[in-house]
Amino acid sequence: MFWQIVRYGVTGLTVTACQAAIYWSLAAIVRIHPQIANFAGYLAAVALGYVLHNAFTFRGHRASDGHGARGFRFVLVSLVSYALNALWVGLTVTWMGWPEWSPIPAMLFVTPAAVFVLQRQWVFR
Repeated sequence: MFWQIVRYGVTGLTVTACQAAIYWSLAAIVRIHPQIANFAGYLAAVALGYVLHNAFTFRGHRASDGHGARGFRFVLVSLVSYALNALWVGLTVTWMGWPEWSPIPAMLFVTPAAVFVLQRQWVFR
């Protein structure tokens, strides 16, 4: 379990950094609405996350029901991640009027911690 958490941290940091970079680039540089930028980052993170978590993080901890069912559960759990990140963007950027980078710490630390248990216990069981 310890090494699985380490692998999750490495993979999750990579996926989350990709999501955050896309979000920030679109929101701060391209100047599209922060929630649309968050959704674009989410789509990239879902695709990258499933591949990396399946191949690296939860290797040897696989579901016996194949990619279809596992992929469906992964998308459902990723919606929790998306909702949390939308909450951070809404609270900090939209409601508080803070800069576009302000939700990124919560995206990097709070959201992945909340999602790990769901992925381990339900998606990659």
